[in-house]
Order: sequence, then C-alpha cells, then structure tokens
Amino acid sequence: MILFSSELEFIFENKTKMNKLIIDVVNEKIFLMTIINNNIYNITHKNTKINYEKLVIIINDFLASQSLKITDINKIYINRGPGSFAGIRNSLSIVKAFNIVKKIDYYCYSLEDFKEERDISYENIPNLCDKFKIKKNLINPIYIS
Repeated sequence: MILFSSELEFIFENKTKMNKLIIDVVNEKIFLMTIINNNIYNITHKNTKINYEKLVIIINDFLASQSLKITDINKIYINRGPGSFAGIRNSLSIVKAFNIVKKIDYYCYSLEDFKEERDISYENIPNLCDKFKIKKNLINPIYIS
C-alpha cells in the first residue's frame, strides 16, 4: 500500500502546474519572466528609483497581463547580484514578503553561481538552480560597492 501511495503521489506531482516567476533588477533594466506550462513570457522596464518603488505594481501588472495573480506562482527566482544596492534590497524585500504572506518559495541566484555553464539564459535559471542546488528561501545578496 505504501508503494502505491508513493507512486500516486509521484504521478500527482508531475501533473501539478509549476508556475515560475523570474525577477532580475540588478542590470540596466528590470526584467520579469514567467514560465507557465513551458510557455515563456517576459517584459523589461527602465531601471530607475521610481520603478524600484513601484516594483510590486509592475509585477502585478505583468502577471495580470497573462491573467495571473501572485497566488498562481509556485516559485520565484530572484537575482541577488552583484548589482545595485537599492534594486537588490527592494526586490529581495518584496520576494521575502511574498514568501511570508503567500508562502511562495524563492531561490536567490547569482549568475556567478553558474559561471561554468554555457546556457545561462533566463528560461534556464530554474534548471540551473536545481543543478547547482541553490537553497530555497535563503537570501545572500551581492552588492557592488
């Protein structure tokens, strides 16, 4: 009976939708991407102080454009730097709030974590985080001084 239960759980997990949100504010543009059932959508915004302050609105508008809400997201991947102190601080705070309020797991990655890899595209970030065992719900920002 236990074996059957485990097999049933495995089948159920494979059929569960995994909606992923990737957030990167460390570069010259704010970059957002969703991966929904292997469909990829992304958007960029000017990386300014005003947009840092509106980041939650920008994220919600981006999700709404795909008929999604933050509660539809299962995992968030956020670039922890190196980069701008204000951008990293704001984005990490927002993601941490999503985790506390909505129980959405997040993974803080740095492109430096994957320096030995060839395919470091945004859509590959979730696979790279799995491959390099990036820890869930751990914040360790890298700021440019």
